[in-house]
Amino acid sequence: MSYRSDVCIVGIVTSQKREFFSSRLGFILSIMGVAIGAGNIWRFSRVVAQNGGGSFLIPWVLFLFLWSIPLLWTEIAMGKKTRKAPIGTMAEMAGPSFGWMGAFIALVTTGILFYYSVVVGWGFRYFFYSITGTFTKTADFSALWESYTHSYQPFFFHVGAILIGSYVIYKGISHGIEKSNKVMIPALIVMILIIALRAFTLPGAGKGIAYFFTPHLSDLLHYRIWIEALTQNAWDTGAGWGLILVYSGYIHKKESVTVNGCWTAVGNNVVSLVMGMTIFATAFAIEHRFGLEALVMGEGSSNTGLTFVYLPQLFQSLPGGVGVHATFASIFFLGFSIAALSSMISMLQLTTQVFAELGLKKNHAILVTGGLALVLGAPSALNMAIFDNQDWVWSLGLIVNGLFLAFAVIRFGPEKFRKKVLLTSPKDFKVGKIYNWAIAFLIPLQGVILIVWYFYKSFRESRTWWNPLHVYSLGTILFQWGIALLLFFCLNRWLVKKTLGESDDPKRTV
Repeated sequence: MSYRSDVCIVGIVTSQKREFFSSRLGFILSIMGVAIGAGNIWRFSRVVAQNGGGSFLIPWVLFLFLWSIPLLWTEIAMGKKTRKAPIGTMAEMAGPSFGWMGAFIALVTTGILFYYSVVVGWGFRYFFYSITGTFTKTADFSALWESYTHSYQPFFFHVGAILIGSYVIYKGISHGIEKSNKVMIPALIVMILIIALRAFTLPGAGKGIAYFFTPHLSDLLHYRIWIEALTQNAWDTGAGWGLILVYSGYIHKKESVTVNGCWTAVGNNVVSLVMGMTIFATAFAIEHRFGLEALVMGEGSSNTGLTFVYLPQLFQSLPGGVGVHATFASIFFLGFSIAALSSMISMLQLTTQVFAELGLKKNHAILVTGGLALVLGAPSALNMAIFDNQDWVWSLGLIVNGLFLAFAVIRFGPEKFRKKVLLTSPKDFKVGKIYNWAIAFLIPLQGVILIVWYFYKSFRESRTWWNPLHVYSLGTILFQWGIALLLFFCLNRWLVKKTLGESDDPKRTV
């Protein structure tokens, strides 16, 4: 079966005409939906509090330009050029011997999908709690959370999230993904602004905002704050996931890579800033009941303490009575659910496209993806230890994804990539050779430092670092990554042959 560049594999239209995003706004909102997720709400504020408030924001903004934006440009440019999922993209850009890297990129994001759908379900369940009056009758939100997570309810909401996401994928790019994001993302922004305005008008809120933005330059001497700032950027903007790469396969050639990449990165970080200001403002306004430290530290790697225990308590402390409490809690959790759902839909799209490019028909690819997500996400829905383990293993894998994408550009040639792939639209603002330096030197350096740091930390802090069955061990990462990498390396020839087609020239890289 030969590959034909004019045939849409997923979008998913198996005819001679490829489906595209109908407008630039639709594409921007869709990739904003990829970038803006649960991490903007539950992780960012906690990390800021742990690392000196405003002191953290300095390296965080710096790494936006040193890590996130170069990788976002790379993903958009590759997707626009190859019109393929990660396997085909890596085979074309780095060479057919490296399709296995694309398979690992896809697996990491699919592995996140399997537990991220559970997070979407949590959001919807707590939205229903807020509109049905459960919060007003609850005195112990920690007990409510424990009761919920130790029941079968998370599984059923996980199933519901997968069904909703699969339906959106079934409707296609313009009628499914684009149309849903044109509704969800503006609605999410409105909800965030409503909550923010209320928080900013609380007595004492100014102290929280001041703490949020006030740096202590001595904090910048600690290496941890730099590691955390880079980590937050690596996980926060969607760079390296392969999701924006896939969406970019459905934009027209005239669309700008550099402008759209900057819109995505800046828009995502603005949302993080507004949510951070909101949570800090509210926390300081009611600090007589909840200390800042208890509020923003969360509990566990999944940060569930902040979102599902402390924030409901926080909403109950707002002045105005039961009606106000329920209104703002429902707005928050609906916004949280929308943010998580928009990101999850992009993960479903990526995995579906991988299966379609391997030869499955559209509907079959959707069924396989949805079925795998339902079955393999069930353990995370029913057991928090498994959830935390999968979060630990695959979220760190995103750093490897970024390294693989940088490697593809290095193999292709940074200067050649910049001129022939990155800057191909008259709408692009011209990026100089600083991009070559960033992608060939800075990205690999940052990625290696992060991985070495996390491996070293795991080795030093745990006597059971070698145990693959331990939730947070180095052994569990190496075991799961090792199996996947070995399998994909052995299957590389088959994966590339199925994805690109038998008649493709194996030496063709563009």
